[in-house]
Amino acid sequence: MNELITQINDAIWSYVLIAALVGCGLWFTMKTRFVQFRMVGEMFRLLSDSAVDTVESQVKEPRVRQRHISSFQAFAVSVATRVGTGNLAGVASAIAIGGPGAVFWMWIIALIGSATAFVESTLAQLFKQKHKDSYIGGPAYYIQRGLHQRWMAITFAVLITCQFGLSNNSIQSNTICGAMQEAFGWSPVWVGIVLAALGLFIVFGGIQRIAHVCAILVPLMAIGYMLLAIIVIVMNIGLIPHVFKVIVLDAFGIEQIAGGGIGTTIMIGVRRGLFSNEAGEGSAPNVAATAAVSHPVKQGLIQALGVFTDTLLVCSCTAFIILISGLYNVPELNGIALTQSALQSEVGSAGPVFVAIAIFLFAFSSIIGNYYYGEANIRFITPNTTVMTMYRICSAGVMVMFGALASFELVWNIVDFFMAFLTACNLIAIVLLGRYAFRLLDDYRSQKRQGVKTPTFHRSQLPELEKELECWE
Repeated sequence: MNELITQINDAIWSYVLIAALVGCGLWFTMKTRFVQFRMVGEMFRLLSDSAVDTVESQVKEPRVRQRHISSFQAFAVSVATRVGTGNLAGVASAIAIGGPGAVFWMWIIALIGSATAFVESTLAQLFKQKHKDSYIGGPAYYIQRGLHQRWMAITFAVLITCQFGLSNNSIQSNTICGAMQEAFGWSPVWVGIVLAALGLFIVFGGIQRIAHVCAILVPLMAIGYMLLAIIVIVMNIGLIPHVFKVIVLDAFGIEQIAGGGIGTTIMIGVRRGLFSNEAGEGSAPNVAATAAVSHPVKQGLIQALGVFTDTLLVCSCTAFIILISGLYNVPELNGIALTQSALQSEVGSAGPVFVAIAIFLFAFSSIIGNYYYGEANIRFITPNTTVMTMYRICSAGVMVMFGALASFELVWNIVDFFMAFLTACNLIAIVLLGRYAFRLLDDYRSQKRQGVKTPTFHRSQLPELEKELECWE
């Protein structure tokens, strides 16, 4: 069964889908005039926007206004889902299978994919809808409102629920259990039970509880992990030029170290890069839509920054630790075990313990963030509260336990399968709707040039869409 899924994934993840990802990223980069590079300073400035300050022009009722989440909280939830097992186990798996060159292609897909992330999250903000305790939106919403294709919107909603709400959570659980067993010898069964209990408690609290938890966990885990990586790098500063050389040479097939041709290196790098930063997959727009901002472009910029944070910072930390250790060509090491062994070789027996704690924070925050992506799309399909309750139990309970007990290869193969179809569906939608994101970016830049400190948007600025936009009054 596992071999069959592997063969299907290899067929799906042919150069056609990879070319589509790269092609869309390059197209959006050119049409936005390199927004991901030119507006980095604005991205950081926007992190300080508060929900109360920016939502007043959109919502008049104070009680509702106070329940909306801020730009930083939306950023934290999206980074929580991005920064997870893909950064520790996924990077290790990419290097073990595709060689050090896979890291280079992860960087490339992040650099150009950040423009794709900008477009999809800007569209999510534009087409978002009002909900009882927050805004709600995402690809399913902009497909229905922008393209008027209900069947396509339902298809996306089903795919993302299967991908993030269900299969992705099995990977997070699988990695946590593997790390805990490696570091402490704890049984995956009992670790899975604890994870499921904690996850169910959080997800039944709604997006506000999710946002608050992630706003605390994400900075803590990211800063701590990067500080450790910096220590390892400083301790081995003389090896860094060699590390870059190995990555670049292997990326183009000039020097194959871990085996496999350049095709495998590119394919694995792109697959694991997409799993990690999610640019173009259609996931981050679901939480980007919940933020209270005065202009849709603000969340587009915030989510582009999230891609950089995930891949260029956190993934690179893991890659450098593994490559410095020299353990990446040991056949029996893969996934989280490779990361733990690499750290152990550099900092001693505390390495596996630190990774176990870090992966718990990384992956647990991903579990609750992934759950919300599914929730937003279940609500799109049906308002039935029984369906939502069953989904919550399956996402944070059943699939977490499945991941705790299933094999490493099986859970990753299932995720790769759904990720391919999900990405293809979203790319079609944002290519067709991208012109609205370009116009919004032009408007935002125009207001900034005129000295407007906080650019605003009103739906009358897009008269052809005015009837389709529920917010932006």
